[in-house]
Amino acid sequence: MNAVIDDIPAAVARKRVLVLRYSQSGQLDAVADQLIAPLREDGRFDVRIETLRLQDEFPFPWPFFRFLDAFPESAHLVPPPLAPLGLTGDEDFDLVILPWQVWFLAPSQPVTAFLKHPVAARLLRGKPVVTAIACRNMWMTAQEKMESLLADVGAHLIDNVVLTDPGPTLATFITTPRWMWTGRRDGFWGLPPAGVSAEQIRGMRRFGLALRDGLLQDAERSGTPLLAGLRAVEADPRLYISERAGTRSFYLWGKLLRAAGAPGSTQRIPLLALYAVFLIAIIITVVPVSLTLQAVLRPLMRGRLAALKARFESPSGSGTERLSQYEH
Repeated sequence: MNAVIDDIPAAVARKRVLVLRYSQSGQLDAVADQLIAPLREDGRFDVRIETLRLQDEFPFPWPFFRFLDAFPESAHLVPPPLAPLGLTGDEDFDLVILPWQVWFLAPSQPVTAFLKHPVAARLLRGKPVVTAIACRNMWMTAQEKMESLLADVGAHLIDNVVLTDPGPTLATFITTPRWMWTGRRDGFWGLPPAGVSAEQIRGMRRFGLALRDGLLQDAERSGTPLLAGLRAVEADPRLYISERAGTRSFYLWGKLLRAAGAPGSTQRIPLLALYAVFLIAIIITVVPVSLTLQAVLRPLMRGRLAALKARFESPSGSGTERLSQYEH
């Protein structure tokens, strides 16, 4: 590998990197481990890992109604309180790495809870942040919310990496819920395993190597991406319209459910059951119709789709011009 690292003197001052992590199933931990491995293996870096925990943790696997009961607060970005943090907000880091999950087309509640915590405002202000998403396939509206949360604390998003389930979209509507509700992610009935693949997770190492080289050149101070040219994210703008409809649905139903009672209250159960039926109907009807209409209208929407693709692939992009440096 002809990486930049070979030309950097060993006497460079140590870089401090903070990794904020939360993983319900363990998949995101595996993604984060591969991403930060090159930094942890290099003595020129101090890598601090802060694992986010809620005061009342979510179970995994999720019971069906406990799973659905998480959507009102997720959609409204009103998470439960975090367990005490090991950070005070007075620490100083050169870079912050934030892997996160998508919950109901929004950032996961533990990550939202951290970004709304007073410590985050002190810790992240003015700091460059690299995010990494591992999800089924819909993440763009959640990314909009993440960008807003980061902007609220004054952080600078310089890179974003996205891994999505490689399975067919219709298959993932079955395999992902099965994994969430039973803990089983193996393939069955001819359907592929749930989640991102082992190959995708191993591929995260290339981003860690590029971060290592960029940090040792102080490139994080420039505010420009460190992971460009490494196929960090490929957005499918055709899903955006479906995501917007889903986000609106989660928000409106979430408002009704929050008015009915607090999380875990029995008053919510009838409404949650009704919403489950409504959601299945939406998945069966609205999503396919939306994709079909977009296919028919694609010649007229080409400019709009291209703009959406460019917007959601920024800042890191889908280019591949540097892959030969970091893939081996």
